[in-house]
Formats: sequence, C-alpha cells, structure tokens
Amino acid sequence: MDERQKPNLEDCGDGTIFFQPADHINDLQEMAAPAENPVEDRLESAQELPSLFPEEPRPSQEPTLPPTVVERPRKKKTSGIWKVLLVVGKLLFGLLLACCVLVVGLVGYLTVTEYNPAFAEQAQRGGVSSNTAVTDTNLRIVTFNTGYAALGEDADFFMDGGKGVNPDDPELVVENMIGIRNILKRVEADVILLQEVDTDSARSFHQNQWLQYEYDLEDYESRFALNYSCDFVPYPVPRMMGKVQSGIATYSRFDISSATRYSLPCPFSWPARAANLKRCMLVTRIPIENITVTDEDGAAYKELVVVNVHLEAYDDGEGKAAQTKQVLDFIQAEYAKGNYVIVGGDFNQTFPNAVGIYPIKDKKLWAPGVLEELPQDWKYVYDGSEPTCRLLNQPYDPDDDDTQYYIIDGFIVSPNITVNTVETLDEDFLYSDHNPVVMEITLKIE
Repeated sequence: MDERQKPNLEDCGDGTIFFQPADHINDLQEMAAPAENPVEDRLESAQELPSLFPEEPRPSQEPTLPPTVVERPRKKKTSGIWKVLLVVGKLLFGLLLACCVLVVGLVGYLTVTEYNPAFAEQAQRGGVSSNTAVTDTNLRIVTFNTGYAALGEDADFFMDGGKGVNPDDPELVVENMIGIRNILKRVEADVILLQEVDTDSARSFHQNQWLQYEYDLEDYESRFALNYSCDFVPYPVPRMMGKVQSGIATYSRFDISSATRYSLPCPFSWPARAANLKRCMLVTRIPIENITVTDEDGAAYKELVVVNVHLEAYDDGEGKAAQTKQVLDFIQAEYAKGNYVIVGGDFNQTFPNAVGIYPIKDKKLWAPGVLEELPQDWKYVYDGSEPTCRLLNQPYDPDDDDTQYYIIDGFIVSPNITVNTVETLDEDFLYSDHNPVVMEITLKIE
C-alpha cells in the first residue's frame, strides 16, 4: 500500500485512538466541502453543456429611434345637403335594383305560364244537356257583350281614356249579373252569344259568370271558350288588374253536337303577348232534323253552324283584319258544305254601311276599324237606329255631347238564311258598356 494511502492512527494515551485521515481522504473532503459561491459554480458548469432551450437574444439596451409616422390625408368634409343626397341616391339605387329584379322575375313567370292554346280545341261544356233538335226554321238569336258585369253606367276604363281598372264593390258585379240575366230571360232567344264572360277574375270578384248564367237560364245547354287567361295582369301601374280568366260563351235551347275553339291570329309580340288576350272563335254545331241536302258524294247532312266572336280591340288594325279574314274563310267553307252559317258577336269594327252614323268626336281616343265587304249574297246584320257600344272614357251621360257611341255588335249570315228583323235593345248601358242585339231569321229550305 502506498504510504500516502495508509491511514494515520495516533494514540492519545488514554486508550483513545485518533484516526488521522490520509491525504486523499482529505482531498475528497475538500471536494465535498461547499464552494464559496455555489450558484456561480453551477452556472459555469451549465455553460459547458449544450442548451436544450436556447434563449432568445436579448434586445439591445441601446436607445432606438421612434418610427416614422405618415399621416393619412384627411377626407374633405361633405356638406349636410350632399350627405342627404348621397343617402337618398343609395336608397333610390337599391329600390331601382329591387324593382328590376321584381320586373324580370314577373316577366319570366308570365312567360313560363303564358296561355298558349292549340289552333283547335274542344270547347268546355257546361252542366246542362238538351235533347231538343231544331225542327222549326224560324229562330231568334241574341248577341251581347256583357262587359264581365263590371262596366255598367257608372264605369270608365283606363284603356278607353278613363281612370277605372277594377270595380271596388262586389255587390255592383252581382247586381249587374242579375240585370243581364233578366235581359236574357226577357228576350227568350233560341241561341245566346255572350262575350267578356268571366269565370275566375279579380275584376269580377271571381264570379263564375258562365255557369251562373247557365244555372239561371235553366234550360240552355252551353259551351265556353277561354280567350283571356293570365295569373296576374301587371298593368296599369300602380293599380293592376290582377288575375283574369275570361272568354266567350254560347247557350242553346237545342242539342249541341260539337263545339270547337279555334285560335285567331294574335297581333302582339313578347312580352306584351304573355299578359294579353288570345282571341278565338267558338264554333257550335246544332243538328237540324228533316232539313237535309245531299252533297255530290251522296252524304246527307245539314247543320246550323253558329260562330261566336270577340275580335281584337286595342291593336293597330292589322290584328282585326287578319282575324276577320280567318273568320270569313271559315264560314264560306262551311256554307259550301250546305250548312246554315251565322256569325255573331263584338267585331270591334264598324259595319261598312254604318260608317258615319256616330262620327268619331275625339280622334285621340279609341276608334274602331271598318269591316271589309262580304262575298256576294252574304249579309251584315245590324240595327243602325241605336248604338251598340259606348266609349268608356267617362261614366255614362246621355246628355253629354262628348259621349261617344259606336255600332260594332251584330251578325253575319249566309245566303241560305232570311233575316226577318234585327233590333238593338236600348238598355241605356245600365249593366254593360254594350247593348244586346236581337235577330230573327228563317232558314231557307232548298
């Protein structure tokens, strides 16, 4: 053992042995003794190890210059009136944009839902059936534009220069319907031709006038042809017409073998066409017993062909002319078959020989066209002693010199029919802007 490593043992003389540590033990004790500054010793030791969480560099303690501040240019102050105008302009632009969206949406809806009937369709049938055949050659026929029971003596209408659109009182429509019914009962016609008959319209408070008249007349079989169908008529602004379902109706005491709706040319283009009338003629065929002829092929037949019309009103004239031509071509073809043919209704045109009976007083307001001349032996039938229609630029006043009258309602008859009488009933425009016209005829037996 090394001398340095041997322990030093000293005897104290009293039996006590004192252990004197060796030098290396002293060295260990010195190492184990607390350092004079333990914190600094640990920091020094830590600096010798790799740092697991490196510290961010401390900012320099040197003073820094303040950042450069650039001021934003100040807005010019707007005066109070310009602020108001700016706000109003924004509101108007928003309103205009909303109106444009609404108009585009409405036009789109009307386009998608536009009433587009086929050229020929079976007419709608009422709820009454008649088994009576025509056995008498003498017949009475009446035509009456009822003005959907809303255009009576107190009415005016925006399309004629007035201000009215739809009536305000549903009771007025009911009263007019009762008055119209009473006229028809009093006439006791064999065949009744009505125009402007509503079935479900806002302007007549959704009265089904077609079926109501059929119910009231009791023993008339009827057919109906729609000529105005629009879910919402968007004019005039702001008081718009709204929903319209209307047409023409034919009532007969006799059995109707068939009835067909034939479309007439429409003079209007899109988008006005979408909310406008689709004019037509309602052709009703009534069999005649014991009065027959035989054609060159040996087929025996004879029918009374009754055509109900309500021709164009507010066009430039070309629509009326095109529609009239189609009607005339049709009835001549029917007459060529040996049938009796009668056309009745509101032509919205003056008869050739009636021009000048009621001169146009204000050329800025509505004026009818003039019907063309008929083929040989065909006849226009009307009564020139009384007006059949008045202008709706104002409520009816017979004492007003500016009250405008017309003769636009009547008949066309084929050469194989004799006209006995024709009369316009002066109802003083109490229930409609039209007066009824009654014709009595005799069917010629060849």
